[in-house]
Amino acid sequence: MHATNTYDLEQEQLILDMLDRFLAVEVQPHVHKLEHDDIYPEEIVEKMKEMGLFGCLIAPEYGGLGLSTVTYAKIIERMSAVWMSISGIINSHVIMAMTVQRNGTDEQKRAFLPRFATGELRGGVGLTEPDCGTDLQAIRTVARRDGDKYIVNGSKMWITNSMYGNCLALLVKTDPQAMPRHRGMSLLIAEKGKGFVVSKKLEKLGYKGIDTCALNFDDYEVDASRLIGGVEGKGLQQILNGLELGRINVAARGLGVAQAALTEALVYSQTRKTFGKPICEHQAIQLKLGEMATRTEASRLLVYSAAAAYDKGERCDAEAGMAKYFATEAGMENSLEAMRIFGGYGYSKEYNVERLYRDAPLLLIGEGTNEMQRIIIAKQMIERNRI
Repeated sequence: MHATNTYDLEQEQLILDMLDRFLAVEVQPHVHKLEHDDIYPEEIVEKMKEMGLFGCLIAPEYGGLGLSTVTYAKIIERMSAVWMSISGIINSHVIMAMTVQRNGTDEQKRAFLPRFATGELRGGVGLTEPDCGTDLQAIRTVARRDGDKYIVNGSKMWITNSMYGNCLALLVKTDPQAMPRHRGMSLLIAEKGKGFVVSKKLEKLGYKGIDTCALNFDDYEVDASRLIGGVEGKGLQQILNGLELGRINVAARGLGVAQAALTEALVYSQTRKTFGKPICEHQAIQLKLGEMATRTEASRLLVYSAAAAYDKGERCDAEAGMAKYFATEAGMENSLEAMRIFGGYGYSKEYNVERLYRDAPLLLIGEGTNEMQRIIIAKQMIERNRI
């Protein structure tokens, strides 16, 4: 569904209204406890399955909702404004599903996309390793072909949805000697089984409730029919396209956090009084609110614009990079400003502001650091404006 005509816009509004009701009734009342105790939100995930959210971008012919990326960004923005962790449960899964939808063989699409859409098979992407994050070509996990299967050995780090999920798009080296290195990289659809070991759940500053783990692969076997696209050596290109989508998602999360911080600050500043008047009447607070509101709106425009470019099938690494960089910085800055407006209460676990402040830093680091985004943007600007 591309939200271009009236019907599409009406359908989008129906989906967003349903989502808002779900967030208000099923999520908001429980966030405080689940987040505080770092508990995986199983009941919320089951409701998300029922709503079809795990298939939001999967084509209707495979049982998905077939939404546009713009609608998807709006869904993630709203989720993140209530509790960022639940948006991550969808994001990694959607990147995996889209990688199969865009690059898989017809047989792989028919076998996996319907199960991804219902959430029966749920998971994410296995890219990062203990010694390699941004430089994906340096991965060391090796898949050795043995007849009609691959034997996988290696380890992965910071893998979202790997404890409670059951499937990953796993980046491996099928030819460790290949030069350039990316020619030896492939993606496997890796369902949990013997030798797929979740070695530990990682403790984090924020982004709690969602399972982020370290994994080991010890002679783990994958059927050769699970090689995405059926041809070795295409793994890096296949996943890079998915990471554009991931960056739009993380940008939408930053926007959600920025909006939540602004909303909290607007409400609090009108009820808290000092020197005989609400603090929103003090110029120092107004300067903060004006800045926060402008940052949020600019982020929204960048996020929707990048999502629209992705929908058209255009190359949009610069647009996704700009949205990711700007909106996540906005989330970080707004969360800190909200804390300052709240004063001592902003530092208290009673209010949402301290959670926003703990969740925001992840967005500056994840899906390609913001330093990396600026380099990508600059390179693309030079490429597009050659003299």
